[in-house]
Amino acid sequence: MQTRTDLPRAFDQRSLLMTLLDYTRATTAYKCEGLSDADARRTPLPTSPIMSISGLVSHLRWVEWSWIEERLLGETADHPWTDPQDPDREFHYELDRPLSDILADYQAQSARYNEIIAGMDLDTKTIWKARETGEPVTLGWVIMHLIEENARHNGHIDIIRELIDGQVGD
Repeated sequence: MQTRTDLPRAFDQRSLLMTLLDYTRATTAYKCEGLSDADARRTPLPTSPIMSISGLVSHLRWVEWSWIEERLLGETADHPWTDPQDPDREFHYELDRPLSDILADYQAQSARYNEIIAGMDLDTKTIWKARETGEPVTLGWVIMHLIEENARHNGHIDIIRELIDGQVGD
């Protein structure tokens, strides 16, 4: 498992951002420890019938892919939500895969992105432009957005995990 700490080695902006991003990623893996594949596929929230722990990990992986590969680097490729009839496909298209495989894909991708963005200035502009302003956002903003996305969905994982097996998060 990744080291799980929110205390950076240094307190410059990059160290703070990357430590917190890695912390939220590691927290996702931590919250999945000991969970069976069957339980990881369960969707116990009646108002969110596609939200499972496996689906949330897949979603986090694909959201990060979208921001780094597509919006920052300008890459194009097939991704789960290409079908306009199923815009939330990343939540359910791989539910037959073991949770450990989905987590391993997410962790390998995260390590690769850490290497890529290590050499980029935090002020690097994305090719994507915000709808509200028509302006690109920066790599620093993307990292903050990914921290927010991970933290929010880690809360969802907490709720689902508690409903499934009574395990409460920290």
